[in-house]
Amino acid sequence: MGEFTQPLAGLKVLDLSRVLAGPWCTQQLADLGADVIKIERPGRGDDTRAWGPPWLEDTRESENTRESAYFLSANRGKRSVAIDLASAEGQQLVRRLAARADVVIENFKVGGLAGYGLDYASLKRLKPDLVYCSITGFGQDGPYAERAGYDFLIQGMGGLMSLTGGADAAGGEPTKVGVAITDIFTGLYAANAILAALRRRDASGEGAYIDMALLDVQVGVLANQALNYLTSGQVPRRMGNAHPNIVPYQAFAAADGHLIITVGNDGQFRRLCEALGEPALADDPRFATNAERVAHRDLLIPLLSDRLKTRARNEWLERLEAAGVPCGPINTLDQVFDDPQVRHRGLEIERHYADGRRARLVGNPVKLDGRRLSAEQAPPRLGEHTDSVLADWLSMEPARCRALRERGVID
Repeated sequence: MGEFTQPLAGLKVLDLSRVLAGPWCTQQLADLGADVIKIERPGRGDDTRAWGPPWLEDTRESENTRESAYFLSANRGKRSVAIDLASAEGQQLVRRLAARADVVIENFKVGGLAGYGLDYASLKRLKPDLVYCSITGFGQDGPYAERAGYDFLIQGMGGLMSLTGGADAAGGEPTKVGVAITDIFTGLYAANAILAALRRRDASGEGAYIDMALLDVQVGVLANQALNYLTSGQVPRRMGNAHPNIVPYQAFAAADGHLIITVGNDGQFRRLCEALGEPALADDPRFATNAERVAHRDLLIPLLSDRLKTRARNEWLERLEAAGVPCGPINTLDQVFDDPQVRHRGLEIERHYADGRRARLVGNPVKLDGRRLSAEQAPPRLGEHTDSVLADWLSMEPARCRALRERGVID
């Protein structure tokens, strides 16, 4: 195999986004080889730089230099340029950068960049084939377009929390997912849309405006649960760890902890019953097929639960794995990163700063030609690359940078 070439090498991305959905999108593009320039507010930067503790080692003492773990999660591989967008000179600098970019991504409120001359209509006049992506909570139009949208809020409004959490009968309540999953999905959909728009641009020379909304994405990823409702007219309810369409497919308590069993077909169910020492259950007409097991889950689950409580978790896992029954533990994050499969796949990576600091990060899940696509550059310090980017993209002389810095336009 020849020398590895990053898929997006040579692509220029101007990132005006902050927090998570936009930065997650541009980190994906950076991992794929794009040159991502992150525009940040001088002295403060992306809001998430201050979202700690925890902080990167040796940065926690200074508010001006510390890096939060949250920021590190979404900004690998980018170059940080600190420009004051409130100033006319700063706006002109960013317009010049946009004119040299292939992609611009932003997550300001609807219409928020028009006054700066950085909206799509303004920048399209400078670069007709520009791919421009806007991310908002509710989209560019509609009755909620002016509202601010946050992941937690959207998980609730978009139906996810009506499906997540313990059942009402068990004293449960609606529960959000433990990570900002709507932001992350939005970032991935945005990256996918950007790549599609670039493919069209390369074929036709036509640019694109991409309107991404967190609410749209959350509704879009309701998947089988949305179709359960649209097909039947029945509103799905919270079921804890149970699955609405497959039984048994949930967590169970063993004698000393919990395990997950995910039976996807009737053959697996028969093997489960045999491994549990209850082969007759597989022949019971109430449980013989998945449709019957769904209809009679309230009878079946207590029978399985009582049996599983009689032995230790790891003993059951060994038996079930040997029988070909899909199962697994519920790991804490220290156990996740110590798991032999996770370690083998190289999902924990390290990136180093010029001053010797080390950041432990999670690698990109994508492997291409046997190589994990994770940008080599550590998440940037605020304004770390201001001068080098202005020189690279705009051929700006050092004296000009010094003058702009003295006037507070850049940092």
